[in-house]
Amino acid sequence: MADLQRLVDELAARLGRPLLLEDRLQRVVVYSEQSGAMDEIRRDSILRRRTTPEVRQWLGAAGIHEAVAPLRTPGADHLGLLPRVCVPVRHDAGLLGFLWFIDTGPAMSRAQIAEAAAAAPALALALFHESLATGLASHRELEAVTGLMLGEHDAARQLIEAGAFPQAQPVTVLVARPLAAEPDDALRLALEQGLLALRRRLGGHHPLHLVRYDHAVLLTAGAPGSWTALAEEAHAVLSVPVTVGIGRSRPELVAAAESYAEARHAAEVAARVPGLGRSVEWARLGVYRMLTGLPHHELHPGLAPLFADEQHLPLLETLETYLDLAGSAGAASRALRLHRTSLYYRLQRVEELARTDLKDGGERLALHLSLKLARLSGRYRPRDGRPGG
Repeated sequence: MADLQRLVDELAARLGRPLLLEDRLQRVVVYSEQSGAMDEIRRDSILRRRTTPEVRQWLGAAGIHEAVAPLRTPGADHLGLLPRVCVPVRHDAGLLGFLWFIDTGPAMSRAQIAEAAAAAPALALALFHESLATGLASHRELEAVTGLMLGEHDAARQLIEAGAFPQAQPVTVLVARPLAAEPDDALRLALEQGLLALRRRLGGHHPLHLVRYDHAVLLTAGAPGSWTALAEEAHAVLSVPVTVGIGRSRPELVAAAESYAEARHAAEVAARVPGLGRSVEWARLGVYRMLTGLPHHELHPGLAPLFADEQHLPLLETLETYLDLAGSAGAASRALRLHRTSLYYRLQRVEELARTDLKDGGERLALHLSLKLARLSGRYRPRDGRPGG
């Protein structure tokens, strides 16, 4: 990248006019100091690192993707676009990018265009090397982070030795789990783009990321202030709805897999228990922290007929509220806005249908845990969306 910037600055100085280099997808790579004629499109390109789809379509129609020699592209008043000179940057006939000059104030001479074209091969070689280095670094990071999530100790050493993560810093893992039923390529691309944007914002925390089949992973060094704020940033940059889980910090990178397992479970619980909110820390999961690893089919047998018939949902909600409030009839009546006589009637119906005795402490415990497990499995979905923790 330093070579590219040097070549661009030297060419701009020789020609006495600013220029901008894009890759083949028309994303800004580097640019010289900007002076002289400039339009809003150039400003936006520098700020946003890419032009708008309308501008890309206009320039594509002018033939920039097929060009093998410099060409002039017309301006477009409706887009706020000034005329330009485009010099295609190619390596072994393959298109790598575009060198752009604003062609006004004054227009470029033939000699200037020829000099820009003569500089294109050196730029192409530097851009080719940069793309190889970036691709190789990204591939190595992907392999190392994947290994890290699998608990491979050597992966942590590789990342630290490569300077991707500081040796003496704790690590915390965040998992974003899409709410889409069937993840696809478009969804995974959205996760990738969102996490890259989040990494740019968290540069000082040495962030690393990984996109897997049905979730995305972000690792950070140290504590980025508030975990709640970090989770909200994740929601803001991701263009798809997700639940976010955050694992507990670990003292060193080699233990990141433990934080990852917690973050993934927290994200899954948040998806299954909407009342917890769209972002959940493992440490704040309450009873669900203990239940996550239990088999969801091992429920109190008496609850099966109540789960099977939707008309019994009010009975289940009443029972759960009663048990959440430590069996206090007064507190449950107030929480449910239900007369105490009606509360007792519903609880009696539960005892009859579930063939249980709410005076038995063991039965109450089994029923309570079964309701929480049923929430996790989706067999029980209260209407009020309460966490029920």
